[in-house]
Amino acid sequence: MSQRIVVDIHLSAEEYLRYYRGEIKLVQATSVDGRRVRFPANVLQHVIGHDGIHGRYAIEFDGDGRFQSIKRVD
Repeated sequence: MSQRIVVDIHLSAEEYLRYYRGEIKLVQATSVDGRRVRFPANVLQHVIGHDGIHGRYAIEFDGDGRFQSIKRVD
């Protein structure tokens, strides 16, 4: 059974480079329902743009907590 968490992410391109270089491995965010969550920075590589990552995203995990997908939600 998959789990879904929705987070607002605002990272500049420069901030994301720190994750990309491996200086930081985990991203910490607060979900829209108030939970603090941490997830591997590499899951964001498909949603980064020229100006970074800005918006609300739904992240899905499987029952064992492994990443499945990330999608922008409005």
